[in-house]
Amino acid sequence: MALLVRVLKIKIAALRMYTSCVEKTDFEEFFLRCQMPDTFNSWFLITLLHVWMCLVRMKQEGRSGKYMCRIIVHFMWEDVQQRGRVMGVNPYILKKNMILMTNHFYAAILGYDEGILSDDHGLAAALWRTFFNRKCEDPRHLELLVEYVRKQIQYLDSMNGEDLLLTGEVSWRPLVEKNPQSILKPHSPTYNDEGL
Repeated sequence: MALLVRVLKIKIAALRMYTSCVEKTDFEEFFLRCQMPDTFNSWFLITLLHVWMCLVRMKQEGRSGKYMCRIIVHFMWEDVQQRGRVMGVNPYILKKNMILMTNHFYAAILGYDEGILSDDHGLAAALWRTFFNRKCEDPRHLELLVEYVRKQIQYLDSMNGEDLLLTGEVSWRPLVEKNPQSILKPHSPTYNDEGL
């Protein structure tokens, strides 16, 4: 029974985590700063990037984290299909596009994984190929996104894994930091009341 309750909590947390990818991300800022059109495809590319960052973090949490990753991806595809229906996309075209987006998703995950394990040039190449679809003319956009991904991964790594598994609560750093020193979560102070 305890295992069933934990699985249910992880499913709910996975839904919350996916929801944070689509509701706590400032899509307008990405459209503006990365010169992306406000389209379904751009929304998908931004969402995919944030889902991938969640997957990177949750894979560190053993079997439970890997299970959560599968659920997050499941919710993403449900959302993509629902958004396509709401937009009135022909079911045949939607199904055809889902196949293309699925292939794109797995290629992106592979490229991003390779990029994050590499230096900034490797990550920039992965972002250029996938996020910008090989159409980024301004290297400052790539630089901005590399910095964003690195600080976001660092920030997610600073979060407690068990809390993430049970709550799924994720907040995203802004695309452009007003105070770059605020990237890491502050450490709790250590109090020494000995001798009082």
